[in-house]
Amino acid sequence: MRQKLLQLWTDVWMRWAGPDRRGKVATWLAAWPYAPYKARVALAHRYAQGYIAPSAQISGRRIKRGRHTFIGDGVVIYQRHDGGQIELGDFVELHRDTIIECGRGGSLTIGERTGIQPHCQLSAYVEQIIIGRRCQIAPQCAFYPYDHGTAAGQPIHNQPLTSRGPIVLEDDVWLGYGVVVLSGVTIGTGTVVGAGSVVTRSLPAGVIAVGVPARIIRERTAQDIDYPR
Repeated sequence: MRQKLLQLWTDVWMRWAGPDRRGKVATWLAAWPYAPYKARVALAHRYAQGYIAPSAQISGRRIKRGRHTFIGDGVVIYQRHDGGQIELGDFVELHRDTIIECGRGGSLTIGERTGIQPHCQLSAYVEQIIIGRRCQIAPQCAFYPYDHGTAAGQPIHNQPLTSRGPIVLEDDVWLGYGVVVLSGVTIGTGTVVGAGSVVTRSLPAGVIAVGVPARIIRERTAQDIDYPR
């Protein structure tokens, strides 16, 4: 009986949940019976409108969220007036304190069922960031599809932003803790990048790469854990 009453409580408040002030209060009340952090992913999976933590901040006019998306505590999604579209696919998870920003020339797409763990930074300026389906992005990863000028004789803050091209992660990519991905990089389907690596050049599908800069150490084999197709 108690469980049914708690579920009814959540059902009622989730009808009003959303990113505005009233919706944040409703979300807080709906989540009250649930433990914090990842326990609240269940709310996103249960309700098609997904779950946006009351402490998350979302600013922008061209932000498209799919069904059952999870946006955790402290997440920031910021779209400048000159930024392109930000699109989150169905069942995407953005965990605690991840920051997404989109400005001049940039846009961002995250495919369905991709999970981005806490404290990641996705900064879509000058070029696109495209992340495929079912990717797993560990904490503290960073994506920068642009480079900052460093010419002598000019203050750093006056230097132009340039790019070698978009960042593209194909489906089922796994990035370990603290991986940095730079402009012009494509990471192929099913590739794994080890913790702390800096990816400066494209990687083919189905390999394992580590290091600064990231280098291929071997191909994935039948002995490795299969990734979903």
